[in-house]
Amino acid sequence: MIDLSTEYLGLKLENPLVPSSSPLTAELDSAKKLEDAGASALVLPSLFEEAIEYEQKQLERFVSSQSLGHYEAQSYQPVPDDYSSELDNYLERIQQFKAALDIPVIASLNGISTNGWIDSGKELQQAGADALELNVYYIAGDPDTSGEEVEERYLQLLTDLREHISIPVTMKLSSQFSSIANMVLKLQQAGAQGVSLFNRFYQPDIDLETLQIKPHLDLSSSMDSLLRIRWIALIRGRVDLSIAATGGFHRAEDIIKALLVGADITHLCSVLLQKGPEHIAVLKQELQYWLEEHEYDSVTQMKGSVSKSCAINPAALEHCNYMHIIKSYSQ
Repeated sequence: MIDLSTEYLGLKLENPLVPSSSPLTAELDSAKKLEDAGASALVLPSLFEEAIEYEQKQLERFVSSQSLGHYEAQSYQPVPDDYSSELDNYLERIQQFKAALDIPVIASLNGISTNGWIDSGKELQQAGADALELNVYYIAGDPDTSGEEVEERYLQLLTDLREHISIPVTMKLSSQFSSIANMVLKLQQAGAQGVSLFNRFYQPDIDLETLQIKPHLDLSSSMDSLLRIRWIALIRGRVDLSIAATGGFHRAEDIIKALLVGADITHLCSVLLQKGPEHIAVLKQELQYWLEEHEYDSVTQMKGSVSKSCAINPAALEHCNYMHIIKSYSQ
């Protein structure tokens, strides 16, 4: 029997197929379907810093407006008994999932500052989250902001959180750092137990009739996975933390390549939105069949065997093939 198990963030998982943050991981019914289909863990939708800040401002406005023009009302400014904050709802979701599921539940924080994240992180841990994914969604559009300052933002946020929580923390990174390998090493030194490569920033569009900037979201494709596969191959064996591949993993072939270069797990999102939670079972079966066909006993045996440190031609992961590819192209 092929052993599909893997270890991620110190968690022993039955296989490397982990649904990432999406509408499918937001509701208990769909989360159960993911587990039944073979998901070994799941990442909850992110708790957004902006949403909490907006909610707090709205609440302050609501409370302060009650006393306007009524001096005697200043001492009586109640919050409705049935009011539940974004954080309250998120903590309740963790508790519900932990009570109903047998797989690890990973919480996710999305923001760019330490404001409130320490308290939120502590509460997520107390609610039962098995690990925490920190998704620092930051676009460095200010010319006065240096690359070092951007890196320091990530590192400081991680350092502050690690001082107050004991559950594993993984950092979800974009591919836009000037030295990805060095950044991963710095995160490891700052206390990260893992990294997730890579975040996909949504790209806003322009409405040519109104000239307004409008939201635009394209689901990933298998081509997106190649960037992740390349960088995981380059850093596996040179850092000592868990690595998740995220973005573009649609086929069993994509997942197998990620594992071969050293990913501990592959996150699944767009493919499950398109084909449903049940598709995990198909991917799991295809993964197992490939291992059997290629005479592997386990995922552990194959993991990292084509990383730069193990590859037959490691230079092919970097620059040497570029000129050959350009010359070989024909219309």
